[in-house]
Amino acid sequence: MKAIRIHEFGGPEVMKIEEIEIPVPKADEILVKMFASGINPADYVVRQGGNVILKPFLKLPLGLGLDGAGTVEETGSDVSRFKKGDKVYGLPNFLNGTYAEFIAAKANQFAIMPNNVSFNEAGAIPSCALMAWDGTNLGKVNAGQKMLIHGAAGGIGSLALQFAKAKGAYVIGTASRYNFDFLKQLGADEVIDYKDENFGGLLAAIDVVFDASPVFNEGARMMMAAALKDYGRFVSVQLPHAFSEEFLGILTRKNAEAKMIRRELDIAQSLSDIAKLIEAGKVSIVISKVYPMGEVAEAHTALETKHVRGKIVLEIRKENESRNEAD
Repeated sequence: MKAIRIHEFGGPEVMKIEEIEIPVPKADEILVKMFASGINPADYVVRQGGNVILKPFLKLPLGLGLDGAGTVEETGSDVSRFKKGDKVYGLPNFLNGTYAEFIAAKANQFAIMPNNVSFNEAGAIPSCALMAWDGTNLGKVNAGQKMLIHGAAGGIGSLALQFAKAKGAYVIGTASRYNFDFLKQLGADEVIDYKDENFGGLLAAIDVVFDASPVFNEGARMMMAAALKDYGRFVSVQLPHAFSEEFLGILTRKNAEAKMIRRELDIAQSLSDIAKLIEAGKVSIVISKVYPMGEVAEAHTALETKHVRGKIVLEIRKENESRNEAD
């Protein structure tokens, strides 16, 4: 089978398509015939050599890709939730990568994908959706509350916005002016230009802040903390950047709390719940562009601009291959 792997850390050029053996699923795993993989900021972080959290775990050669969608090709002896041919979406085993024609992964990291989306759309969902889902849950977002989402036009932020609106929250999103109309179409009640260095002055009495931006900015973090009301909640995806004492001091004076998204989550149940929202038409998947496997370097280059609307997807194989097999 074909898989994209790296044998050295560096720029997009280090990614190579190789022929490797199809993996054999263990008792608690499924073999997934991959159709699409989402491309996430963590992918290029790994490709470049990792951050303070990932670096100790990176052993070359390795595959890239944090999520994807495909069909179940084979099930391990202990797996009863899936059967061959099921359309699924989910996460690979840690650092095994989804930029490949087949992957073996823990069955509890997958769920049946929404029945009203394509493989490319489903492949774009899991990683970002799980972080967005976790962020809104940790923030205890409820109807009538005012939520600020920083980086609302990105893969995580655009889904968090829709999850929060589905809960009945009033949502303010930060984005570039280019994305204002886009966020309004997704349901944002207000949009603020994050390039305004004093955007915090436009905010007040925020119940929940969700920092979903792929770019860490301590100044923005401080401004958003200042806008929280008493007993508010601040949730961040910026795992490599611990909360500073000054930041925590602001929250302490407000009796507010700060949390990082969790890395331990009931993945299968969360993906099933997310699928129900998508099937009900309450959440839409935004694809910026789809690239074939041979253009993975171009896909990474586009993502590294940090100005992508929604998600970039790597198409592993064509959707009609699934239809042809079913005929």
